This record gives sequence, structure tokens and C-alpha cells, in this order.
Amino acid sequence: MGEVLLMKYENKKWKPVAYISKSLNNTEKNYEIHDKKILVIIQCLEVWRHFLEEAQIKFKVWTDYKNLEYFMLSQKLNR
Repeated sequence: MGEVLLMKYENKKWKPVAYISKSLNNTEKNYEIHDKKILVIIQCLEVWRHFLEEAQIKFKVWTDYKNLEYFMLSQKLNR
């Protein structure tokens, strides 16, 4: 899976709140790359659910994977 940070913007700076580092299991290693990236997002949202449910502002998921950015934008436009 790699490493993922949960960050918040405070006093004009981004500050880390939580960190996850996890390896994929044997089944997950066989996933297509976009499925792996979505899996990581889902797992992080599940782990950090208690942080995000208490958030008083909306949150965004940022990724450096361009194909996933396109997928997420197209899902947002189709709603």
C-alpha cells in the first residue's frame, strides 16, 4: 500500500494528524493499479472515520495518480 498521511490545514500550514503504512496481501498485490489506489483510499477512510466524522468542514482526497484523479472527477460530475 505504501504510506498515507491524514493532514489538516491550520495556521496557514499543513500539519500531519495520522499516518498509515501497510503492505498489500497476496490477493491485493494482483489487483490492477487503479484498484490498488482506490483500495488504499477506502482503507484509510475506514481507519480515519472517527477523525473525518467529527470534522466540521469538508475534506478532500488528494492523489498523485492522474488516472485516479480523472476517475474521481468523472464520478463527481455524474452525480
